[in-house]
Amino acid sequence: MGSTRSTGRTRRTGRLVAAGVACGAALAALTVPSAQALGQPGRQGVHWAAKDPGTPAVRFRGLAAVDRRTAWLAGTAGTVLLTRNGGSTWRDVSPPGAAGLEFRDVEAFDARHAVVLAIGEGEASRVYRTDDGGASWTESFRNTDPNAFYDCLAFFDRRHGLALGDPVDGRFRVLATDDGGRSWRLLPASGMPPALDGEAGFAASGQCLVTSGAKDAWVATGGGARARVLHSADRGLTWTAADTPVPAGDPARGVFALAFRDRTRGLAVGGDYRADQPSPRAAAVTDDGGRTWRPAVTPPPAYRSGVAWLPHSRSAALAVGPTGTDLTTDGGRTWRTIDTGSYDTVSCTGDLGCWAAGERGRVARLER
Repeated sequence: MGSTRSTGRTRRTGRLVAAGVACGAALAALTVPSAQALGQPGRQGVHWAAKDPGTPAVRFRGLAAVDRRTAWLAGTAGTVLLTRNGGSTWRDVSPPGAAGLEFRDVEAFDARHAVVLAIGEGEASRVYRTDDGGASWTESFRNTDPNAFYDCLAFFDRRHGLALGDPVDGRFRVLATDDGGRSWRLLPASGMPPALDGEAGFAASGQCLVTSGAKDAWVATGGGARARVLHSADRGLTWTAADTPVPAGDPARGVFALAFRDRTRGLAVGGDYRADQPSPRAAAVTDDGGRTWRPAVTPPPAYRSGVAWLPHSRSAALAVGPTGTDLTTDGGRTWRTIDTGSYDTVSCTGDLGCWAAGERGRVARLER
């Protein structure tokens, strides 16, 4: 949505700000047979096409797909990249003086306006905004609490958004903006249920906080005794918590990413990010807005850090992780692996574009 924090801070496998996957009108009718061609050049059908930004030392856990031609990436070493031509070329638009920061999330409104989040304890957690395609940046938030650590961002529209921070004094922290990320305020903690011992969010793909519509937001958690999803129906003022069947009980386990097709139908993916540990029951689904969750009948075979609904589909979605990409065509009940490449995050757009990104500068767009 990587670097980690110990005992409640040791699990930040951050987020790849990824690059592009553009698929044409065929994406709306994606089927399992055509998806089998993913990652296999020369075969007919939809596949991941590499869009190399030329940054092999950077891991992108932040990704904001604007459309099939435009995408923003955010990653290690304070790196922010932008393409406006479908990934043929990338422009380095990193904020000046940010080389020591870890960018894990980026939210973009178009090719000129975007907000990026740097994660870390204390002043390492920062938010920057650009209004000119990255030619200049304004730092709009710098955390001054040494106990706070911010994980991800999400916007309801061009003005209203939230930023999620790990628990301080027993409750998750939530920042809010109503001017597009130009300023932020801390919301009252009284509306947040108590956090479990060791519970936190994962800065692994920028998808530990997601929104749908004008007021609904969801938070994915792990590290505590149970992996939970928190829901707010009033833009972050009050929250309720629901258990998921995704395994937890360890700082490396839990729900890493969420995707909601609307305010009722949602997907959760996660597992154990350690490569030598299994991740059973790594996916769950809800059809009541996150009040209850049930396990996938056939989950992804390993840890997954990112998930996205395919555009204009009521039942198809992609999940990505370090060991591959999985496809569901039945709303999250069953998943099958369709590619073994490593990606941390995935994002799809309404014009039938999908992008993915991850370690070693990997970026791809879904194409036919």
